[in-house]
Amino acid sequence: MAGENLNVLNALDVAKTQWYHFTAIIIAGMGFFTDAYDLFCISLVTKMLGRIYYHVEGSSKPGSLPPNVSAAVNGVALCGTLAGQLFFGWLGDKMGRKRVYGVTLMLMSICSVASGLSFGRDPKSVMATLCFFRFWLGFGIGGDYPLSATIMSEYANKKTRGAFIAAVFAMQGFGILSGGVFAMIVSAAFDARFKAPAYAVDPIGSTVPQADYIWRIILMAGALPALLTYYWRLKMPETARYTALVAKNAQQAAADMSKVLQVDIEAEQQKVEQIAEKQKNSFGLLTREFLRRHGLHLLGTTSTWFLLDIAYYSQNLFQKDIFSAIGWIPSAKTMNAIQEVYTIARAQTLIALCSTVPGYWFTVALIDKMGRFAIQLVGFSMMTIFMFALAIPYDHWTHKDHHIGFIVLYSLTFFFANFGPNATTFVVPAEIFPARLRSTCHGISAASGKMGAIIGAFGFLYLAQNQDKAKADAGYPAGIGMRNSLIVLGIVNLLGLLFTFLVPESKGKSLEEMSGENEDMNEASGNKTVPVV
Repeated sequence: MAGENLNVLNALDVAKTQWYHFTAIIIAGMGFFTDAYDLFCISLVTKMLGRIYYHVEGSSKPGSLPPNVSAAVNGVALCGTLAGQLFFGWLGDKMGRKRVYGVTLMLMSICSVASGLSFGRDPKSVMATLCFFRFWLGFGIGGDYPLSATIMSEYANKKTRGAFIAAVFAMQGFGILSGGVFAMIVSAAFDARFKAPAYAVDPIGSTVPQADYIWRIILMAGALPALLTYYWRLKMPETARYTALVAKNAQQAAADMSKVLQVDIEAEQQKVEQIAEKQKNSFGLLTREFLRRHGLHLLGTTSTWFLLDIAYYSQNLFQKDIFSAIGWIPSAKTMNAIQEVYTIARAQTLIALCSTVPGYWFTVALIDKMGRFAIQLVGFSMMTIFMFALAIPYDHWTHKDHHIGFIVLYSLTFFFANFGPNATTFVVPAEIFPARLRSTCHGISAASGKMGAIIGAFGFLYLAQNQDKAKADAGYPAGIGMRNSLIVLGIVNLLGLLFTFLVPESKGKSLEEMSGENEDMNEASGNKTVPVV
């Protein structure tokens, strides 16, 4: 048997789906809406930044960001996210989830606005300002990963916990979609007001001075959804699991959850004190006991998230390059700067609408029926199959008559990423570790994922370049080509499938069953228990 839990935790585990569940999803989810908007909107404007700040007089192609600048602009927010995941994950276990929850949102809002500002007018100062604030934007975004996942898992009932955590994460899909739609609206409005010829007709005139406002407006708009939920984050009570199991305050936990659930809950302070006495010498993160109990679990969550993000971010951040390579986006010189933003945004919006958003919500609907393990296994399997289907006959897909087939297969890889490991790698680390280490372990898992994202973002820039240096983008060495790059991503997905077997299934089990904390509670109350495997 799993053992006897505290009354306040039992009440949460068996609670029917109520209004507070949905408010928690929205409050936590708007952070992820902002996260996705901010992380992915940069890919919509990098081509424009190249035209504005790196125009080369007499060149047959529009200006583009130099390789080192492009890598920094695309990757610096990911570096900040990695640092934020580790720092706020640790802080969430030390100070409490709620106490640092508002800080991450305010940091995101301030840095979203600041990233659209510039100290100086020359390219170097503009890019330095952009990179500086996008690093700290990423730092705030990073904190949202472990805190939102942990808060939602600790508020949810065990029957629908997976769906609730996945719903928070699924707000990313709306963030990506909104970024594309907003960029289309802004660029269409500017294009209607400030007419400009194509680059091939007039290289200078194709980038009107007002284009400099477009990328700033798109980046700064990311602050709005975060600010809308800031007040409600501050009003949320601390989770009962942190208050009771980590802070050891059963009375406060019972009082908070009595208000939330609108039922009377008995405070079991004596039992909590007995648990606290037993846990005085309990294992920490860097101990053999943690390694014995959760070492393979942590290896499973970190490795699968790492491998998933290599493939996911290289695809998402560089959609525009893939679409250009197969001819779905017209040649840059046939458009003016504003039209190029619109065209790239339209492509991203279509992918988000047809595959990214539906994939997330399929996970929400089925995760508590199929289980985390099955969804992750199916997701990695299908991503592997579709990636190889794109890569092996790559020359076939580059012909104009076959572009639609390529887009369909490419969209399916996104669908099964989101109805698959992109959602489950976020959900599982919030369920399988002890309360006192839950936020830290989720932060470590997420940071491992961002390390993969950095490899995908930086590596793909160079890897996907044409094998003929003369045909590579300006400033880049010859790469292995798009086809071979897609084969590499297929192999990465296959490895993710194999490492999935290290991740335990948590469907229908309480957090204390999964983490083994029920054993401590039963020993504290004098009962024997058989550990859940």
